[in-house]
Parts: sequence; structure tokens; C-alpha cells
Amino acid sequence: MTIDQGEVVAIVGPSGAGKSTLLHCIGTLDVPTRGRIRIGNDELTGLSGSKLASIRNRTIGFVFQFHHLLPEFNALENVMMPGLIQGKSRREMEGPARALLDEVRLGARVTHRPGELSGGEQQRVALARALVLSPKLLLADEPTGNLDSATSKEIHELFFEINRDHGTTIVVVTHNTGFAESMPRIVTMRDGLIHTDERRPPVVNGEAAQAEAPPEAPPASLPS
Repeated sequence: MTIDQGEVVAIVGPSGAGKSTLLHCIGTLDVPTRGRIRIGNDELTGLSGSKLASIRNRTIGFVFQFHHLLPEFNALENVMMPGLIQGKSRREMEGPARALLDEVRLGARVTHRPGELSGGEQQRVALARALVLSPKLLLADEPTGNLDSATSKEIHELFFEINRDHGTTIVVVTHNTGFAESMPRIVTMRDGLIHTDERRPPVVNGEAAQAEAPPEAPPASLPS
């Protein structure tokens, strides 16, 4: 499978099909027993844990079903955290973190801790945190699995806005049929294998959008 730079891809299939495993291998969280994974010019196969961690930190953003926010820190501090771990200063990270919280419509909640936020608000903080270092690739594993339908729709729309505004490549594992069908590419897995790989115009406001030519930028390939 190859995913081009700027694509938005849904990975679907029954439980146990291997969707999350594939996502974790792409994200260097799991090491494949065979095959190769490449992101841009980085060949990931066989790299040490420290080198994989470096690539992960500067190239990939993650959003999971459970938000994994640090409860003792407020929304702004949680979003800043990847940069602080990288050695950047609070002053350096505060501006980008605030801008992203504004972008996900949480500008008025920056000082609230996770326990003071709704599930949808926590997921938006997690989304902002995943984007704070401007990753080329955003990986999301059931990002709306614990949210009600209205909140899920808001999160879905944010993914498309991020792709449009930042050109971020987005790969989402989801059981949400409506979300998957709104995406321009759907990869279906069965028994650990890719069963189908369908490209089509994305659905916007219930209607199929006109298909656009693929981007001419160099592909961020993920062959396996």
C-alpha cells in the first residue's frame, strides 16, 4: 500500500482484521515481523528504538480513541507537551499551541484541565496536541469511538479542515460507516490483508464532491 502526500484515507474492516496493527506499524509503535515501511525518505525497517522515536516525534501525530491527556496539566500545557519533550521552551511552544486550540474551537478553554472538559473537548485537545509540531502524517485510531453522534460529526469535520488548511496526510481507522464513506479513499482489511482499496470523490454535506487531481508533491509512501 502506498499513501500519497496529502491524502485522507479510512481503514475499515471487522474487529480483528489487523487495522490497528497496521496503523501502529506505520506509526512505528509496533515493529513488523516482515516487509518494509517507509515514510517519505525515511526507511523505518531495522532502525533502533531511539531513531524511530525521533522520526515519530518530528513526523507523525497520533490521535487515539482514549485521549491520553495528562490530567495534572491544562489544555494548553497538554498541547505544548510534545514540543517540551523535544526540548523546546514554553515560550516557543505557547504561540503554536494557542493557535491550534483556537483552530479546534477551544480558545476559551486553554486553562481547563482534562477533568473539566467534555469528551469531545478532550478529543479536540488531543487533536491539537497531535498537530503542534506540524507532522506530515496524522494517524487516528477510532478517534470518535467514545463520542455521541453530534460530537463525532464535529471531530470528523475538523479532520477535513486540517487536511485542507495544512495539507496533512491523514489515515484513520474507524468503525464509523458514515465517517469512512465521507473519505476519498477507503481501504478494507480482512484477516490481516488488504481486501479492497477504493478511491472516490469525498462526500461533503451529503453530496459527492468533484474529484480533484492528485497532488504533485513527492509521495509519503508506506509500502509493506
